[in-house]
This record gives sequence, structure tokens and C-alpha cells, in this order.
Amino acid sequence: MGNSFYAAAVWSGSQDWKALLFGSLDPGNFITVDKPPVSQWVMALSGQIFGFSSASMLAPQAIMAVGAVALMYGAVARVTLSRGAGLLAGLVLTVTPVVALMFRFNNPDAVMVLLMTAAAYCIVRALPRASLKWVVLAGVALGFAFLAKMLEGLMVLPALGLAYVIVAPTTLRNRLLHSLAALGALIVSSGWFVLLTILWPADSRPYLAGSKDNTFMDLVLGYNGFARYLGKNHMGGSKTNPFELPAGYQIPEAFKQGGFGPGGFGNGPDRLFTGEIGFEISWLLPAALLAFVLVLVSRGRRPRTDLLRGAALVFGLWLVIDGALFAGMKSGMHAYYTLAIAPAIAGCFALGVHELWRRRGEAFGRVGGAALVLAAGIWGFVLLQRNSGWQPWLRWTILAVAVIVALGLVVLTLPPTARLGRARERVTAVLIIAGVIAGLSGSTAYAVATLPQSHVGGSPVVGPERTKKPGPADQFRKELERLFGGQTDPKLVALLQTTQTKWSAAIDRSSPAAGLELASRTSVMAIGGFTSADPVPTLPQFQQMVRDHQITYYLVPEITLPDSWRTDPKPAEPGNTATPTDSKPGVWHPAGNKEIFDWVSAHYTSTQKFGELAVYDLTAPPH
Repeated sequence: MGNSFYAAAVWSGSQDWKALLFGSLDPGNFITVDKPPVSQWVMALSGQIFGFSSASMLAPQAIMAVGAVALMYGAVARVTLSRGAGLLAGLVLTVTPVVALMFRFNNPDAVMVLLMTAAAYCIVRALPRASLKWVVLAGVALGFAFLAKMLEGLMVLPALGLAYVIVAPTTLRNRLLHSLAALGALIVSSGWFVLLTILWPADSRPYLAGSKDNTFMDLVLGYNGFARYLGKNHMGGSKTNPFELPAGYQIPEAFKQGGFGPGGFGNGPDRLFTGEIGFEISWLLPAALLAFVLVLVSRGRRPRTDLLRGAALVFGLWLVIDGALFAGMKSGMHAYYTLAIAPAIAGCFALGVHELWRRRGEAFGRVGGAALVLAAGIWGFVLLQRNSGWQPWLRWTILAVAVIVALGLVVLTLPPTARLGRARERVTAVLIIAGVIAGLSGSTAYAVATLPQSHVGGSPVVGPERTKKPGPADQFRKELERLFGGQTDPKLVALLQTTQTKWSAAIDRSSPAAGLELASRTSVMAIGGFTSADPVPTLPQFQQMVRDHQITYYLVPEITLPDSWRTDPKPAEPGNTATPTDSKPGVWHPAGNKEIFDWVSAHYTSTQKFGELAVYDLTAPPH
């Protein structure tokens, strides 16, 4: 099921049209996921047509990959007049590990990147004749990209706008007017949904998760916008356990080592080259940046309207601007976010290789080709060295081929080789092809290794399975992920399936609610949304729902803490009767909404426990 958080929303949308429209986490339409619903529309419609399953949910994602590759081929082949260059662009996108990962996963990133690529394709189509139609279509594509993942879908907008204003063969006035028309198309194609959330009565639609006031724009500008970028959204940047332990207990320092908690992602200029992010996206990143520069230099004396340079600006500015934004992001950044620059890398690299191939008979083409091959080959070696136990022969082969090719290309630029005539060009061609193959080998190997792996949860990773001896922090983090990601005890699932109320149960946080929904195929209320910080339901609202018999069970974790976590003396010590101040010593109830937990525990008795989930029957008479 990939990410169960989104899978539950897809299941809900396959059961209920309102849930599909708003992207509700549950068919009861209590709360949405914390993203706009375009991705859910595609997958949930597939579920409505074919029945909900893993296949009906993930097949559309794979089809989107095919669409993105086709668009890359079309954009590059059109400006270069070369099918080979177009095929290379599509191939580079295909063998990028994060592409192999996320276009067969159910996060919103796949449809967002497809739409961003479509917008870039439209701008490339618009450049030859300053076509207003294609510019407007680019705006429409970006409008729906916004409805896929909000501001991240618009990160490519400055690059596309600048490329068009610089290159389009018409007056500056017309270029600016066309850009305004595209902006209008963007506003219309995205604004209708924003307007819908405003006009639809709030009490008859789900709460917009992640917002403070149940409005779409608060979600856009706050939790999923500037607050997230600056590290100030819910729990953003925290390096400690976000759920407070009972008084008298403390997490040992050993469990906090290594950046325990939702933070610890790192940031800065090197972010795109290190850790999991490096494995997912950076294989051809140095070569793509170099290719962008080489194309600009090579086409420097061409007219302002040069199409190949215009396409290079589309993809190169996309890569530079979005890459800089990712590098400067202050809050936790999942590695898979970098899918947003995969098409830019593919476009830059393919355009660079094409231009150097075109000039392979000149010193510029040979020396530039040598530099490009070395950039790809050496960085591929470095990345593979970080996982040195996996296929060690591969990194040395890539490095050897890259060095040999680069030396060969440099030697062929020396004056004595001129007497070789056409043979020199043929040798140059063979060397460039060999160098490109070597440069793609590391990325391809990691993408292929990604495919047979099982990917679930909120932070999937690429490449072969990596084993590492877990430390205390890893063990405790895994326990929390298991706990807060939902428990699906078969007896609990069977219990939920016997309920007849609107919501079979209520539980804090969206992830455990989603896991229970998928297991039981019943509607489960997620109190407080994804991080427990959403102000729904209030205690009076919850009490009214209980009185109206809309919820059968209330579920809350009940964890017995290790005695070694005490910060005060143990009761068993001679002459010491002190105990922790929690009402139930040694028991931790990590409930996000303490008001609701306190009210339920005061008026109802937990009669069952499944694993570490205590069950309160809200249909029983309160006491």
C-alpha cells in the first residue's frame, strides 16, 4: 500500500464522492490529508472503476512515469531536431533512482512532477513562434501542479517565465503580456478549488488538515508553505520526542543520539549531494550543471531567440533555482522531494551531450566531453563508494572507463592527431558514447536495485537493501513508528468491522487512523490530523458526536515505560516511598488531544487492550 496515509485517502475516495473531491482521509469526511487532492483524484477514480487495490492505486503512478518520459523526449527532440537526444533525455529520467522509486509509490509527487514536466514541454513548444496558446497551457499545467502539492508545484514557475521572457521571438511587451495570460490561466486552473473550499459550508465538508482555521490558503502559506520551508510548521525542526513523557520519566540520552525525532535531515549547499538525498538524485547532478554551462558557452554568440539555448534555460534555470531552494530549506526535507528536479537534470544532461556531440570534431566538443564524462563518472564512483559493500566492481569500472575516455578525448585534441582525419572523429564518437554509458551506469544500477525492494511508509529509500546495526535511537524510533503508524491486531480489526456507527473508532493522528482504515475497511476518525496539532475535534464537538452515537470506540496507546527511565528514586529502595507523579506510574498515554483523553478516561473504562492500544467503548453508559 506504499504510504498508508495516502492509501487510506485513496480508499476513502473510491468509496465516497465527497471524500474523492476533497481528498478526505476517511469516508466519513471528518478530515482531509494535508495536501490538495489532485493525486487522490487520479488514484481514487481508478479505484472506483476497477475496485480499490494496490494495483489500481499504483498503476496510474507508473503510467504517469511513461507520460513524463514522453514529454522529456518531445521537448528535447523538438529543439535539437534529434531523436537520439530526445531518447537520451527520456532514458536519463527513467534511470534516475528517485524516479524509479516515486513513480511507483502513492505520494502526490508523481502527478506534480508530471505536470511540471508538461509545463516545461509547453514552454519549449511556445518558444519558436511565441505561441500564446502554449504559454497559457503551461499556466494550466502549473495550476494543477499547485493542486497536487501546493507551492512545490510552482517552484519551476520562475525558470519557465524567465526562459520565455528572454528567448521568445516577439517584442518585450508581448512576452510580458503572454506571461500575464499564463499567470491568469494558472490562477483559474487552481483557484476554482480554493473558491470551492470557501463557498462550500465548512460544517458539511471535511476539515482541511494542516490549517489552523480550516482554510485552504492557511495550509498553502502556513503548514505546507513558508512555515515548512522555514522550519516552523508543526514539530518542524524538533530533534527530540514530540510527545511528553509522564512526570518522573525521561528518555535516556543514548536514545537521542544521531538526531532523534522528526528533524535531523540537515541543510545547506551540500544537502543535495549527501546522505539518502545523494543516492536518490545526485548521480548526474554535477554533470547536468556542467552541461548547462557548456551549452550556454557554446551558444553564446547565437541570437537571443536561439531555441537550443532557450531549452537549456528552461531546464538549467529549473535545476539551479529549485536546487537552491531545496538546499536552503530549514525544516525536515524528505529525500524524495528531489523528484521535482529530476526532469531538469535529464534535460540539461541530454542537451549538453547533444551540443558536445554536434561539436565533436572541434576541441571544444572533445574537451567539454572529457569534462562531462569525468563529472558523471567520478561522482558515480563517490556515491557507490558510500555503499562500498554492494557491487564493488561497478564503481571501479565506471571510474576506469571515465578516466580512459577523458584522457582519450584530450589526446585527440592535440595537433598530431589531426592527420588521423575522419578516423579521429569516429574514435571521438566511440569515446563519447562509452563515456555517457559509464556515466549512466551508477544511476541505472541503483534504479534497477530499487525496483524489487518493498517501499512503505513516509520516507522510502532507493537502491539495494542496506543493513546497519541499529543503535538505541534507531530501536526507539522504530518502536515509535510502529506505534504511531497504526497497529492492526487481527482481533482489533475484527472488532472494528462489527461496528455500525459513522466512525468505527477515533484515534489520535492520521497515520494510525489510516492503518486501521486499510486493515478494517471502516471509517476511522483521526483526532488532530497528521501531527495532532489540528484543532479538531474540540472537546464539545467530540462529546456531541459520542452523544449522537457516531463513534463506537476510542483508542489510545498505553505503554508501560522501562523502570530505568525513572528520574526519581524507585519505590523499592529502602525507606523510599516516592513515585512518579503520573496518576498511573510507569504508564504512558501519548494522546495528542489531552482534553479528549482526560474526558474519555474519566467517564469510560478501558475494558480491552490490543497490543499497546487501550480500547474504550463509547457506546457503554458513561460513569
